[in-house]
Amino acid sequence: MNQHPDFILNKINGPQDLKKLNLDQMKKLAQEIRTLILEKDAVEGGHLGPDLGIVETTIAYHYVFDAPKDKIVWDVSHQTYPHKMLTGRALAWLDPDHYEDVTPYTNPDESPYDYYAVGHTSTSVALATGMAKARDLIDGHENIMALIGDGSMTGGLAFEGLNNAAIEKHNLVVVVNDNEWSIDENVGGMVTALKKLRDSNGQSPENPFKVMGFDYRYVAEGNDIEKMIAAFQDVKDVDHPILLHIHTLKGKGYKPAIDDEEAHHWVLPFDLKTDKTTVPATSGPTAKSVVIDQVIKHIKNGEKIITINAAIPAVFGLDEIKNEYPDHYTDVGIAEQESVAFAAGAVKEGAVPILFENSTFLQRAFDQLSHDVAANDLPVVMMVANGGISNGSKTHLGIFDQVMISNLPNWIYLAPTTLNEEKAMLDWAIKQRKHPVAIKMPIKPVPEGEEVEADFDQIKYQIKKGKKVAILALGDFYGLGQEVADEIGATLVNPVSANILDKKALDQLAADHELVVTLEDNSLDGGFGQKVASYSGSKVKVLNYGQRREYTDQTPLEKIYRDNHLTKEQITSDIKKVLAK
Repeated sequence: MNQHPDFILNKINGPQDLKKLNLDQMKKLAQEIRTLILEKDAVEGGHLGPDLGIVETTIAYHYVFDAPKDKIVWDVSHQTYPHKMLTGRALAWLDPDHYEDVTPYTNPDESPYDYYAVGHTSTSVALATGMAKARDLIDGHENIMALIGDGSMTGGLAFEGLNNAAIEKHNLVVVVNDNEWSIDENVGGMVTALKKLRDSNGQSPENPFKVMGFDYRYVAEGNDIEKMIAAFQDVKDVDHPILLHIHTLKGKGYKPAIDDEEAHHWVLPFDLKTDKTTVPATSGPTAKSVVIDQVIKHIKNGEKIITINAAIPAVFGLDEIKNEYPDHYTDVGIAEQESVAFAAGAVKEGAVPILFENSTFLQRAFDQLSHDVAANDLPVVMMVANGGISNGSKTHLGIFDQVMISNLPNWIYLAPTTLNEEKAMLDWAIKQRKHPVAIKMPIKPVPEGEEVEADFDQIKYQIKKGKKVAILALGDFYGLGQEVADEIGATLVNPVSANILDKKALDQLAADHELVVTLEDNSLDGGFGQKVASYSGSKVKVLNYGQRREYTDQTPLEKIYRDNHLTKEQITSDIKKVLAK
């Protein structure tokens, strides 16, 4: 049911309707958009601060330019809720019954006003530069624009894109949306350069964009619709590359988001009256807290630990280390390649780097995982979060970490089934100085378990004996394996590692059982199960369970499980059918 039938937004079916509004109506529209963002995020969760800050810029863009002929590439696209509302998708905010109608990032399958499925930083300038080059080749004349945040400017691809954008022969506009924040506080030399430009109203002689060859322009009040309309009118149809630097306020219109930018970059469902999340807090130790506690223990012990992350300390609970042990903490900005190379450099000088990486962002650092760390066999320690099947956007799936890490030489990828096992793996990884070690942090609730004292130099499977069927349940799926094993009286195996096989144990399992089953909370192709099948398949029948190689997009988790036969009932049924043959 439409909660706001009197809103101007109800009459906006596309940018052509927006162009009919006067300035006062557009200001009212901006207020409506902020109201709707807050209402929907309070119910569903989602990105908040970035969307609240970009409202006036979005209205001005669609007022001046002629989308979808004129094209804008939104970097990350986590700030495109206003854009979606103005391009025919407002019902997904006006009516709670339609909250699920749109995805949280730009999506070409959803609208002709979206050009890419984009969910990671620093790509917009490179994408727009390729579009401009192709437009020139076919003698087109549309405006091409990339909008990139100052936080995204810390990523290497942003600089690669700017390097080529600066020599574009015709129209190309790069808008730097400078709100003085990344996900967390901004870091690095680009922060200094942008501050000098802001403080001088764009007049500082230390202007990296002018040095590169851009026609540089500055708008101090990026949240002023009238000023943004004028700025966009000035750059429309200009026949050379321009960098338009605008200063905006992240979280505008919602004081808690202004007062605490990091906590309101992305939010869980919350109470609008109190700003408190409505999601119940977990009690007791967690996969995150166990890791942080152990790292602090090693730091207090005088060990030369460096914790490293790429702009997402809250994902891992790193704020305690950041605040209490700043010499042992480095945030490289949104630059996963830099984080891994930085860790490789730190190892060479005798430190023990512990990388904190999100599975869905890890592919951005694949070259460094392979070339700088694996090829040099450097003992980097890496904690991997959110590595598992999820209902997220296709740009934010966490099912490929095993495929990337497990298939590189020298990397050891460990997968704990309890919190104490996770702790033991981390302690061992810090102590050993032979190979790079990654640890797959549990994302499902796992038990604390018994204290573990283990040497993972040799991977030894932990086996609870049953009959006929051996179930190898990796990491997070150990609980699922337990349910299936209990149902059919099967042997249950904790394989400990996602990529190093206990071949002696596998030989014995093949000799003692009619069927081997593997379960993994990850992509099947290139994963753990295929390694087991490749080794044991000539000795015993092997069934592999995981997610097939595909991009799901906001697909309910229950549906993904059903489609991939990942429920206890489906797995036990499959097993019984095989045994009956």
